[in-house]
Amino acid sequence: MNGGENDMMQTLTACELIAQHCGDAVLVATMRAMRAFDQLGTTAPRINSVPLMGGAASLGLGLALARPAQRVIVVDGDGSLLMQLGGLVTVSGQQPRNFVHFVVHNGSQFTGGANLQLPGNGQADFPGLARAAGYRRVETFCDRDALAACIGELLACEGPVFVELRVQAEAVTLGLESPQTEMPDRQFKRMGDEARLLKTHLERAQ
Repeated sequence: MNGGENDMMQTLTACELIAQHCGDAVLVATMRAMRAFDQLGTTAPRINSVPLMGGAASLGLGLALARPAQRVIVVDGDGSLLMQLGGLVTVSGQQPRNFVHFVVHNGSQFTGGANLQLPGNGQADFPGLARAAGYRRVETFCDRDALAACIGELLACEGPVFVELRVQAEAVTLGLESPQTEMPDRQFKRMGDEARLLKTHLERAQ
């Protein structure tokens, strides 16, 4: 593990480093990472796996196989990954060399909202699962400086690469006094809009 538990970074900090080094790679994000890239104003070609919960790795794999010359960076969530753990084996079975899979591990689902405790929190070994599935390289970071020192190399090396980002869970904002409001319709239209924009981008880049 790179970095100490007491110095765990924030999701926004980790995503900022990814955005700074992603170049022309396609970003596939979900849940809190999606909101972080929105907050950062990230303009890299993107498609977000919301409301396709748990599907980020499979979505990224499809893009990586369809465009082998295009680097694909998936920024997954721990709760999202648990929904489709079989995606690790599916990715590894294809051995996409242009594929980097980050997992934001904060130990909660809907972090920054309800912060529901992750099933198996403290027991599930995501790097171990990725290693056993057959990812070519597996790393864990919980410190911003350690990640910053290695991220360029990680994004450039031969995939599939798995990187666990151990981050602090954010403060709860939902509860009896502040219930969840209904999600706007645009949230459920967004993925389709992004898919069309990404298709146009990739066609022009050929």
